[in-house]
Amino acid sequence: MQKHYTIIVTGKVQGVWYRKNTRKKALELGIQGFVKNQIDGSVYIEGEGEENLLNMFLTWCNEGPEFAEVSDVSCKEDTLVFYKGFEIL
Repeated sequence: MQKHYTIIVTGKVQGVWYRKNTRKKALELGIQGFVKNQIDGSVYIEGEGEENLLNMFLTWCNEGPEFAEVSDVSCKEDTLVFYKGFEIL
């Protein structure tokens, strides 16, 4: 069943290739949506896909790429938008 997750990642997540690697992981898992940096230093993600794949994606978001230091990940289920592809904004 398709789900939509809105995810906010905080910590040292800008300037460490977090968005690029998030897109790579999303494409590997077939997740649709986007990732973007926020003014407050967090990373904002909207992802859509099968629930089990989104949960794998969420687990990856808690780790992030090699130089990231994730302090918190918040996630809420939201309304499907039916994104095509996964973009860095």
